[in-house]
Amino acid sequence: MDFFAQYGLLIVLALLLVFMFVSQRRRMAKHKAEQETMRRNTVPGAEVLLQGGLYGTIVAYDPDNLDEPALIELAPGVVVRTHSQAILRVVTPIEGADAPSPSDAPAIESIDPITDATERDKKSDD
Repeated sequence: MDFFAQYGLLIVLALLLVFMFVSQRRRMAKHKAEQETMRRNTVPGAEVLLQGGLYGTIVAYDPDNLDEPALIELAPGVVVRTHSQAILRVVTPIEGADAPSPSDAPAIESIDPITDATERDKKSDD
């Protein structure tokens, strides 16, 4: 009885630290699994929710280089460039065999929304 009176608080603190450590590791493993699932589902053709609340379809995305902007089609003919990490979640993932590979996606350099919009404005003025 004298042992628990002297060391009871230390035992409780040690158990609390072990619990915090174990729960933190489980939370990190869960978060890592969610990130991997999102990375695997973030392919051209998938419908996504952006952090600003906009829904769109991925046109071009490079999962290996997150500094490159992702091209998201918000409406037919409306393509916006956004930071790759602005994709909050994948709403409608593309299923296995139907998913285009990243090499099938158009290169980001081949689509220039500003030039396309300028050319479209010139055609409408004619």
